[in-house]
Amino acid sequence: MGGEQLVRRFYDELWNEWRLEIADEILAADVDFRGSLGSVEHGREAFKRYVERVRAAFPDWHNQVDELFSAGDRVVARLTWTGTHRGSLGDVAPTGNRVSYVGVGLFTVSGGVIQRGWIVGDTQELWRALERRPS
Repeated sequence: MGGEQLVRRFYDELWNEWRLEIADEILAADVDFRGSLGSVEHGREAFKRYVERVRAAFPDWHNQVDELFSAGDRVVARLTWTGTHRGSLGDVAPTGNRVSYVGVGLFTVSGGVIQRGWIVGDTQELWRALERRPS
């Protein structure tokens, strides 16, 4: 499976469908992952716990892949993230606010699995959305 296909499954199946078992197929056991919220995870199981934390805070979280391209063992995804803040996010109590922000995911693929993911997002927009009073 090519790198772009792996990253597409990462977002479409693992994240958007909350199918954590997909991680066992597409992520290296010792994957290094940095999420857009600054969390750094080492290993597949730590990554799964990160996904569960995001899901608890944003049960309707959605990752829209706006653009996807690759060169060699590198894959880049331009993304738009959306969700409704229904659970605690760190020290921030649920606000009920709808959030939307953009960013990129930079991935390294080797041996048919994702070895590294480094995700950078416009978290200033995320925090601004969480500070607003719900509409």
